[in-house]
Amino acid sequence: MDLEKRPEPEGCLVVAIRLPVRILALVLVVPVRLAWDALTVVGRVLRDRVLVPLARVLVVVPAVWLYAYVLAPVGRAMAWLGRGVGVGLRWLGLALFVWPWVALWRYGLVPVGLALAWLVRVLVVVPAVWLYAYVLAPVGRAMAWLGRGVGVGLRWLGLALFVWPWVALWRYGLVPVGLALAWLVRMLVVVPCAWAYTHLLTPVGHALRWAALALGRCAATLVRWIFVVPALTLWRWVLVPVGRALAVLAREIGAALGHAWRVAGYVSLAVGRFLGRLLRWLVVDPLRWTYRSVLTPVGHAVRDQVWRPVARLAKEIRASVRQARADIRRALFGTPPPPEPQVRDRREPSGARPRTLGSSTTALTKD
Repeated sequence: MDLEKRPEPEGCLVVAIRLPVRILALVLVVPVRLAWDALTVVGRVLRDRVLVPLARVLVVVPAVWLYAYVLAPVGRAMAWLGRGVGVGLRWLGLALFVWPWVALWRYGLVPVGLALAWLVRVLVVVPAVWLYAYVLAPVGRAMAWLGRGVGVGLRWLGLALFVWPWVALWRYGLVPVGLALAWLVRMLVVVPCAWAYTHLLTPVGHALRWAALALGRCAATLVRWIFVVPALTLWRWVLVPVGRALAVLAREIGAALGHAWRVAGYVSLAVGRFLGRLLRWLVVDPLRWTYRSVLTPVGHAVRDQVWRPVARLAKEIRASVRQARADIRRALFGTPPPPEPQVRDRREPSGARPRTLGSSTTALTKD
């Protein structure tokens, strides 16, 4: 078995079809490829040079400035205010809805419940246990023993009245009669039917089967010569050659289109390089010189004379706003106490009172 794929032999028909098809495909595909490549280049230039910078200038930079200098300070102020309001609401909710119910449960319902449980145990549970242990349990055991005796007697009475007579009737009456009837039915019905099936119906069935087989073979032969053989001839000598010719034509058209597309790509590449160099000489180089020689110095001057002072002023305004916010927080909530040192001075007592205007804690200024 040959593992490599061998090329199919090509006839004169294939060669005669290939050249006109490729010429026609090249004529039709080259303008389409040139237009496609031109649109692709224009789209890339618009995306990279116009839309992306324009979106960055019109959307990204204003959005960043708005977030940094407007939304973030407002959000921090709102968060600080929300935390204060949340703490106040938390303490208010605890004072109104939690602490009263906790006190009612701890100092009211729990003692009352314990007292009621003790009363129920003394007045109900202990008498009920004594009544069950010394009255109801002995009476129940006596009634159970009496019930078991009555049940045994009723069982023997039921067997003697309702079970043993019917068992005797079934064993000594119905079973022998049924066996006799079964023997009569076998001798009068089953044996004659079996003899008739074996000696009469079986030969007739074999004859009918052989007749059906003969008729089926005749019908199959007629169908084969009337339908199958003409259809097979039409498929082998008409449809297969026409299909092969159409397949060769489609394959050659596809190969011609691919070849024309590749050739058009080379042509489009050459035209694109020429137009690119022409655009560079006429537009890009003058624009680059203008950017380097004119716009860059102007931009540096605007940055040094306008943007940097404005940025410095914005930083100062931001620092003033932060200082004012810190002053407002200090005025509303007071200055937080400094953290206590981890190591205390051994000369000072551990439980000393805080210093006030009218007292002193040093050894030299005590009264």
